[in-house]
Amino acid sequence: MAHTEPSGTGGLRVVVVGATGNVGTSVVRTLSERPEVGSVLGLARRTPDWQPQKTTWAAVDVEPGGDDLLPHFTGADAVIHLAWKFQPTHDPLTTWRTNVLGSRRVFEAVAGAGVPALIHASSVGAYSPGPKDRTVDESWPTDGWPQAAYCREKAYLERRLDAYEQAHPEIRVVRMRPGFMFKRESAAEQRRIFAGSLIPPQLIRPQFVPAVPDLPGLVFQALHTDDAADAFARAVTLPVRGAFNLAAEPVLNADELGKLLEAKPVRVPLPPLRAALAAAWWLRLVPASPDLFDAVLRLPLMNCARAHEELGWRPTRTALEAIQDFLDGLGERAGMDTAPLAADCGR
Repeated sequence: MAHTEPSGTGGLRVVVVGATGNVGTSVVRTLSERPEVGSVLGLARRTPDWQPQKTTWAAVDVEPGGDDLLPHFTGADAVIHLAWKFQPTHDPLTTWRTNVLGSRRVFEAVAGAGVPALIHASSVGAYSPGPKDRTVDESWPTDGWPQAAYCREKAYLERRLDAYEQAHPEIRVVRMRPGFMFKRESAAEQRRIFAGSLIPPQLIRPQFVPAVPDLPGLVFQALHTDDAADAFARAVTLPVRGAFNLAAEPVLNADELGKLLEAKPVRVPLPPLRAALAAAWWLRLVPASPDLFDAVLRLPLMNCARAHEELGWRPTRTALEAIQDFLDGLGERAGMDTAPLAADCGR
């Protein structure tokens, strides 16, 4: 499907692939507000009614056999690749087609169109298991947690980009590795992806959460999605390359979550909780796989000094504020006028 460029715009032309989800909407909005950016083309499977300034849309399928990406990328100054499919976790071949084979098509089209910069959304999930008592920098191995499809796919794409950079040294490749990203408008989508209908959103409030499970390894990092989007936008306008860890303070654990939810941390044995989650997943009561839960318990804590120094990036909200914004969105059944972020309107 062809697109129409906004008339009378100067500045950088940026294409965002996967522009209507949690990260994509924040990236598009952030780019549209930057004076250095003249136009933004948002690509998604379903175009939204939402219309930020300087932005046009095109419906595109990145999977093999999908749309030709070259016409959309030709003339772009940068492509930001965010498209990702989390579900169905019971059918990893389906997610592999979008996440891995689709990403390869994006990478190849960037080279074919002569785009000088590719900014790819990697993840903390690409990292091999690591320490919880200290932070690691971007040199930590990116072999993922092999049992979890999400981590396998993110790690595989890191290897593809290693080879891609060797083959295309003229392309400035940036890999963003954020922690868990939250915002108010993503609440409905993230509930559907990870919790399904098992936990009604109105129950995730302090008065209904008497305790927070204190599990070995349940120590992780998060940030507000809008802060992550700021880092992506900076990577477009600055001559940087390579990987960047992105996370906000504080590091989250049962104590910090307990304060936020006004709930008491309670030590819980891991095996029965993991078995219950596995049973719920096999019965299709929850969409999040127990393998992803295993991965979370093994993720390293990231040092974000490189993003601070080379991007001049600092999160404007704490990790707790990001989660509070998400929890507020859950209570309000918040969303946006895009297909992935459609608000909950029922239960």
